[in-house]
Amino acid sequence: MIHVFTSAAPNYVGKVRALAESVREHCPGVRMHWLVADDVHESLVAGLDREPFDELLFATELDVGASPGWLFQQTLVELSTAIKPSAAKRLLELPGCEVVLYFDPDIVLFSPLDDLLAELARRSLVLTPHQLQPETEPGVLFHELDSLRYGVFNLGFIGLRSCPEVFRFLAWWRDRCLLAARGDWREGVFTDQKWLNFAPVFFDQVGILKEPRFNVAPWNVSQRSVRGSFDEGFTVDGKPLGFYHFTGFDSGAHVAHLESVQGENPSLRMLVEWYRWRTSWLANDGPTAWKLGSYSDGTPIEDLHRRVYRLRPDLQVAFPDPYRVTDRESCYLEWFRRHAARELPGLFSGSPGPGQ
Repeated sequence: MIHVFTSAAPNYVGKVRALAESVREHCPGVRMHWLVADDVHESLVAGLDREPFDELLFATELDVGASPGWLFQQTLVELSTAIKPSAAKRLLELPGCEVVLYFDPDIVLFSPLDDLLAELARRSLVLTPHQLQPETEPGVLFHELDSLRYGVFNLGFIGLRSCPEVFRFLAWWRDRCLLAARGDWREGVFTDQKWLNFAPVFFDQVGILKEPRFNVAPWNVSQRSVRGSFDEGFTVDGKPLGFYHFTGFDSGAHVAHLESVQGENPSLRMLVEWYRWRTSWLANDGPTAWKLGSYSDGTPIEDLHRRVYRLRPDLQVAFPDPYRVTDRESCYLEWFRRHAARELPGLFSGSPGPGQ
């Protein structure tokens, strides 16, 4: 049995549905899961029978999600990525599960993945690099340097086969994400992704997919020829497009990057316009609130709140559930308002100290 999952907060429901629809079309018979990077949303649970995915798994239902203090330290992006190893392990432990495929929510499949699955049958896990060949100027400064910052492999996709080596890998990956899955490359890591630079060194039978039809994205389209349409099908270097990664779509960075490296490619423009329309239409009745982005009284959690809590182990001990706000006893939000600026002036002056 093949299980597929993605990880995203509720505001990405339109993208998750677009991915799930494409999985249904091109990988019939698989089990599709949405790992919701949030606490339980009853509205999602109640409407599950009308969704293109089969099951929901919420972050707070995972072993790592049992700690409010750890959850509180993560931004939305950090949480969505850091919980992936724990979810993958849970799925691989299901009866009859042979393979788990992870796709980012902003990916869409466009053709069957039989060749990918055949490769995974010979490997413990498979990864897709950001680049498949050396860049030329100015791509070296943009794409190759970015890979050095953010990781050689793009963790928008990973394929895992049920075997002892993969469980050993997942335990290692999970521990690293618990320790440091920060979203700032200047800290030496980048979410769950940069850790995977070590994977081919630390683990056996790691497959590196060098097939250009997989994980097509702005960082590699300058090296790949994307042609076709919805009527005739899309191709990459003459082969059917496997899956396309619409990363950075909402910010406009996706389109801007495509235009800078591909100009007016009509096939890419068609994909972009379709994705904009399709995800917008699919999101029209979905939830948008991120429950873990607010304190229990509804006060929004700011990044600075998370950073202070992350830097101070004494606060993590004193306030094991920093989300909780109460008038009857001390809580983290009250401590922050009264003491944070005085005890950590560097964070508030814009001149962070070491490790900040």
